Amino acid sequence: MHENWAQLTNEIAACRKCRLCEQRTNVVPGEGNPQSKILFIGEGPGRDEDLQGRPFVGASGQLLDRMIHAIGLERTEVYIANVVKCRPPMNRNPEPDEAAACMPYLRNQFKLISPKIIVLLGKVACRYVLGDESPISRLRGKWIFRKGVWFMPTYHPSALLRAPEKKKEAWEDFKMVKAKLMEVSGRGEI
Repeated sequence: MHENWAQLTNEIAACRKCRLCEQRTNVVPGEGNPQSKILFIGEGPGRDEDLQGRPFVGASGQLLDRMIHAIGLERTEVYIANVVKCRPPMNRNPEPDEAAACMPYLRNQFKLISPKIIVLLGKVACRYVLGDESPISRLRGKWIFRKGVWFMPTYHPSALLRAPEKKKEAWEDFKMVKAKLMEVSGRGEI
């Protein structure tokens, strides 16, 4: 395990463990509050993220920001990361070997943050974090408790942009996240 953020970030920036590094503009390690009680995990950077070196900055990121704001938080108060830290070509899903190369980085981020709640954004995050291949429509909206952490699978914001009718379900998931965050914080507010 890495002792500090600088060491971990430097290792991610220099990573050449899989073919995704070959076409990246920027590595996208993640960002936010490293003391946050809540960690959001997506699948991987897209074009905008690759250009800026920041997670969730395109259209789906703007939607995620609004969803986070709607439960009384700001992007700067949470931590946002992805399964893979480099953009898969054509925004395809990460291949298993690519995800396997990056998972130690995500595990180190988890250990450094020590969140109480992890929101898994989409099927790919659920597959690699939980090891569950079920459709996201079956996983979403149900708490999973493992090793002292609450996991909430929900739709990826890009799926909500493609299918706006799912936004109501995602909102229900986020309301449950807000309630759980108040519960684990031990007070009536976040």
